[in-house]
Amino acid sequence: MTQAGKVALVTGAARGIGKATALALLEAGYRVVLAGRTAETVEAVAAQARADGHDALAVQCDVADEASVDRLFAKIRETYGRLDLLFNNAGVNAPGIPIDELTVAQWKAVVDTNLTGSFLCARAAFALMKSQDPRGGRIINNGSISAHAPRPNTAPYTSTKHAITGLTKALSLDGRAHDIACGQIDIGNAGTDLASRMARGVPQANGEIRPEPLMDVAHVANAVVHMASLPLETNVQFMTVMATKMPFVGRG
Repeated sequence: MTQAGKVALVTGAARGIGKATALALLEAGYRVVLAGRTAETVEAVAAQARADGHDALAVQCDVADEASVDRLFAKIRETYGRLDLLFNNAGVNAPGIPIDELTVAQWKAVVDTNLTGSFLCARAAFALMKSQDPRGGRIINNGSISAHAPRPNTAPYTSTKHAITGLTKALSLDGRAHDIACGQIDIGNAGTDLASRMARGVPQANGEIRPEPLMDVAHVANAVVHMASLPLETNVQFMTVMATKMPFVGRG
């Protein structure tokens, strides 16, 4: 289904899930704003997309910084005048060490990006989607399998992803009056550079180190495109997409 003319914003679009999803949305006909913390990296993705004939705009943005998010949305207003889809994807992790060894700065870095960053982008998206004509739009939050079950030594990341579920539900409720739909995709073991270590072996709940299967990140991108393609009167509230044999169901 083509989404020609619609405008999408993908945060964390320079690599991994964000890059794959941005490219898939472009192929589906969206005009896509690619946001990332490093201007050169995100611009390289957008430049390649433009060379392939797509309408792609790169914007440097640190989603944890209110002023940076404000500049991002001002650029979207200036360039396109509306926003139909926000994929809240930007996220970071802390070192996989026991909680008593984590610093407060490490904790805050994860909370600021994963949770506050998603809030700041959703807040700005709400303001634009409420005022545009035709009004409304869709927000899809990247939750992660960790929104349901933690891995060992992941307190900051797991806490933020559980919080994303609360944010998703609140946005879904508050968006009803404004034709804004909100859903969440929970992803497990997508084959990105960041997740490549899974195939080499990662800690399990019983203390063992075991390799885990990965899935092609394209399947995640296609799932997001499907969620986005639905009419606003229909919503995928929660979707889990994962490598079939990864240790999630029965984890621990």
